[in-house]
Amino acid sequence: MSDTYKDAGVDINAGYEVVARIKKHIEKTKRLGVMGNIGSFGGFFDLSALAVKEPVLVSGTDSVGSKVKLAIELNQHGTIGIDVVAMCVNDILVQGAEPLFFLDYIGCGKVAPATIETIVKGVTDGCIQANCALVGGETAEIASLYANEDYDLVGCAVGVVEKSKIITGENILADDLVIGLPATGVHSNGFSLMRKIIEQNALKLSQIYPEISTKKTLGEILLTPTKIYFETIKELLKKLPIKGMAHITGGGFIENIPRILPAGLGVEITEGSWETLPIFNFLQEKGRISKMEMYNIFNMGIGMVAVVSAEDVKKQLCSGNSDNFNSTNYPIIGRVVKGKGCYFV
Repeated sequence: MSDTYKDAGVDINAGYEVVARIKKHIEKTKRLGVMGNIGSFGGFFDLSALAVKEPVLVSGTDSVGSKVKLAIELNQHGTIGIDVVAMCVNDILVQGAEPLFFLDYIGCGKVAPATIETIVKGVTDGCIQANCALVGGETAEIASLYANEDYDLVGCAVGVVEKSKIITGENILADDLVIGLPATGVHSNGFSLMRKIIEQNALKLSQIYPEISTKKTLGEILLTPTKIYFETIKELLKKLPIKGMAHITGGGFIENIPRILPAGLGVEITEGSWETLPIFNFLQEKGRISKMEMYNIFNMGIGMVAVVSAEDVKKQLCSGNSDNFNSTNYPIIGRVVKGKGCYFV
């Protein structure tokens, strides 16, 4: 076969090898409704296989942003795929949707089959956590756009929700409570700022900083994958009706929580009502960032919030099931108030 295309920066055979390598991982994500096999021009999903009377599809797309630069620098690509699934899936979970299927896109300077396999293995790990199928994707080798080792990772999640069970936030009232769902770390936002802080303070990704952790390096802590809240929300919905949910991503608390509130309502967040992870105190100190700006950039240890009725919480706590509904798993971090925006007390 001619090497003309390869000489132009595209190795077709490497692409074929990638497909062969990832098939075994993708197979593990199959779920009810999936039709066909990987390799077709499009992925198929049979909605009629689901017990949904009035199905409404909910979709979300996102990337991992500059967190991939950290993975590239450390040559650690095993969890970045979980991140991209989490960023997309968490956005549709807040609407009450059940994830169905996922598609990914990897743009790179040079196809390295082993690296691409590792990335896609992470994507399939995330899909398994979210109970959704990886039904397709694309790996694009674009030497004119990316350096050899560089890549970008983007995903798209599609889910379904019964029309009558869509979570919109429209029924939220003043004095409703805000439950925080703990984060696993910084998740996938604020990495451009973090990289600047690392550079300005000559921090080493391979070093252990005791004020954050006595076991993990800074790089390991920052690469901790974004939590996928599928199981957490499923369990919470068994305990309480949820009026509204917000994914705490770019924009932090200040931008994301008001998005779900009806006009005339704001939210009052009680500082200290949950454990702020040490990494955030570290970043705030090293970056000389104000507390309010931290809340406008990072999740501060809360990756998602759910708004519920105070009366429903009281019933749950009095039901004898309080061991399953506690301040560690479901800390109450604030309440809805009359007004506008996000306040901290």
